[in-house]
Amino acid sequence: MAENVPSTQGVQDVDALDAERTPRTPDLEFTNTNKWDTRQLVTMALMCAIGVLLSFIEFPLLPGAPWLKYDASAMPAMVCGFAFGPGAGLAVGFVGAILHGILMADFSGAIMNILVVSGFILPAALIYRKRRTFKAAVAGLTLSVVLATLMAILGNLVITPAWLGVPFDAVVAMVLPILTPFNLIKAILNSVLTLVVYKSVSNLITPKKKQVKGR
Repeated sequence: MAENVPSTQGVQDVDALDAERTPRTPDLEFTNTNKWDTRQLVTMALMCAIGVLLSFIEFPLLPGAPWLKYDASAMPAMVCGFAFGPGAGLAVGFVGAILHGILMADFSGAIMNILVVSGFILPAALIYRKRRTFKAAVAGLTLSVVLATLMAILGNLVITPAWLGVPFDAVVAMVLPILTPFNLIKAILNSVLTLVVYKSVSNLITPKKKQVKGR
C-alpha cells in the first residue's frame, strides 16, 4: 500500500518565486560608492591647509585703504570647486575661513570670509560642473566676481557696524570709492590665479578615469 508522500510542488513553487524576487548578486568586485573618496579627501585637506597658509600672506591693494588687504586663500577652494564640485569647494573654503578665524581670534572676519567664499565658489563651480570648458570656466568666474563683491559689501554693511562698532553711515560712504573696487580687484585676482593653477594641477588631483576633455 503506497504511503501518502507530501507533495513538494508547493515548496518548489515558493522557492522559485523567492528566487525570482531575490536579485542575484553579480560576480563583480564591489566599488566604493562614497561621494568623496580617500584621494579626494586628502586633496581637499591639502588645499585647505594651503588656503590657511595663504590667508596669512596679505598686502594692501588700494593706497587709500591700507587696512583692506588681499590674500589668495579663496583660490584653493575654487580649484577644489572646479575639480570636485561646489560642495567640495565650499567645504574647503568654509574650513579655511573658520580655522583662520580661530587662529586670529576674529569671529567677524570668519563670517565675512564665509559669505565671500560662498559667493565666489558657487556660481563658477555650478556652471563648470554642467559644462567643462574654458569658456564656461571664464563665464562662471565672471559671475563669481560679481556675486563675491556683492556678498562682501553686504557683509560689511551688516557685520562691520555690529561687531567692529563702525557707524553704518561711514560704511555706506565707503561702498563705492573703497569697498567695491577693492573686492572687485580681489575677486578678479583670485579668478585669474584659479585658472592658472587649475590648468596646471587638474590632471594631478583628478584620477585619470575621471578626467574630462576640456579641463
